Amino acid sequence: MLYLLLSILFSVLLLVNFRVFPKYEISTLQAIAFNYPVCFITGLLLMPAGQHFDLDLSQNWTWYCLALGFGFILTFVLSGAATQKIGMTLTSMANNVSLVIPVSMSLFVFKGQIKEFDTLNYLGLLLALVAVAIATFRSDKSQSKQSFWTQGGLALAVFLMYGITNTAINYLNIHYIPDPSLAIPVTLVMVLGAAISGIVLFAYRIIRGQESFKPKNILAGITLGVPNFLSFYLLILTLTHFGNSGAFVYPIYNMGVILGSTFISILFFKEKLSLINKLGLGLALLAIFLISYQEVFQMF
Repeated sequence: MLYLLLSILFSVLLLVNFRVFPKYEISTLQAIAFNYPVCFITGLLLMPAGQHFDLDLSQNWTWYCLALGFGFILTFVLSGAATQKIGMTLTSMANNVSLVIPVSMSLFVFKGQIKEFDTLNYLGLLLALVAVAIATFRSDKSQSKQSFWTQGGLALAVFLMYGITNTAINYLNIHYIPDPSLAIPVTLVMVLGAAISGIVLFAYRIIRGQESFKPKNILAGITLGVPNFLSFYLLILTLTHFGNSGAFVYPIYNMGVILGSTFISILFFKEKLSLINKLGLGLALLAIFLISYQEVFQMF
């Protein structure tokens, strides 16, 4: 459970970074591009004694990991485009509701859960989706001016990419990381794929004159990259610890990030919640309990 809590903590710290970037005029794209090399270095420093990084292109899983790294960059880019076009509300909702994809795959395809889900557990999953939709809802009349395809298409793209990448991580964990000690080497290959993709995208935009390099964006890449790697690495360890049960881990992880982010936004950024937002958070707490009530009872 400690791995899960730490993964949530570092994921919230990622959102804090994005929240303060505009204040310091940080280029989000450059921060994303620089953060993955930082992730790679962080992983090398955390690699267990006796292990070393080896990029073996003869292995199928190596190419799988590199492609998944490209998926990470694509997901970030789509999230940025969606935030600019349809706002944070729909983007955030699409991101978090995407947990239904890895949960469903874990339950009905991977069958990696460590327990049999009962009626209350399934009710918790349903309430989790309702809670995310309600907790992230905000009334924004300007959104009604967006075309259906711009608004719905971007939201669907974010939903699918987050769901696909999380499902891919779970698949990778099941088939290639049976031992927690192998988590860092495998993760590093994915991070390398993301770093290559990010640098290529950044260089392309520089050549096109769409970006101008600023050294402060490297610092932003560091503050983003360290928690990014740790949140991802700890999530993999969490999945391994709970028998690769994405159906158990992902709902709690997503709800935890929502609640943690809400607490930080209220405490440090003075953001206010509407009544419907508070109702959503209450449902989120109930959903978390229903999804994991067996484990809660075992703790007492």
